[in-house]
Amino acid sequence: MINTLNTDVLLIPIDREGTARGYSGTLPEMAIEVSRATAELYARDGFDEPWIGYFAFADDTLVGTCAYKAKPHNGRVEIAYFTFPEFEGRGYASAMAARLVAIARQHSSSLTVAAQTLPVRNASHRVLEKLGFQHVDTIDHPDDGVVWEWQLKDEISA
Repeated sequence: MINTLNTDVLLIPIDREGTARGYSGTLPEMAIEVSRATAELYARDGFDEPWIGYFAFADDTLVGTCAYKAKPHNGRVEIAYFTFPEFEGRGYASAMAARLVAIARQHSSSLTVAAQTLPVRNASHRVLEKLGFQHVDTIDHPDDGVVWEWQLKDEISA
C-alpha cells in the first residue's frame, strides 16, 4: 500500500495480473472490470511501477480508481482518475489526482503532469483547476476524439 500525502484516500497498486496488491477483500463488479481492463493494458503496453493503475480506498471502502495512462514519455506523464458513482462529489477525485501528482513528483520533479478531459465544463475540470492545472490545448485524440489537454500551471511552457 502507498501512503497518501495529506489526502483522504489510500492507493493500492493494481498488479500485473489485475489484482489489488495486498487486498484480501471482495471487489465490487465495477472494480473487477477495472482489474481486467488494467491487466489487458499491462499485457499490451507493459507494467512499469509506479506508472500503473491504483484502487483508491477511503476508510476501508473502495471509492474509485486512478492511473497513469502510460509511463513518462518525452518528459510528460498523463494522469486519469475515476470515482465510482456512489462516491462522487466527496473530494475523492481530487485526492486521487493529487496523489498521482505527488507520486510523479517523488519520481522526478521535472516531469510535466498532464490530463485530458471531455471538451465541456464538468466536475473533472474543477478537480484539475483546484490542483493547479490549466487548460492548454484542444486535441483530436485518435481514440477519444476531441479532448482538452491540461497541465500543471508551473509546468506550462512559455
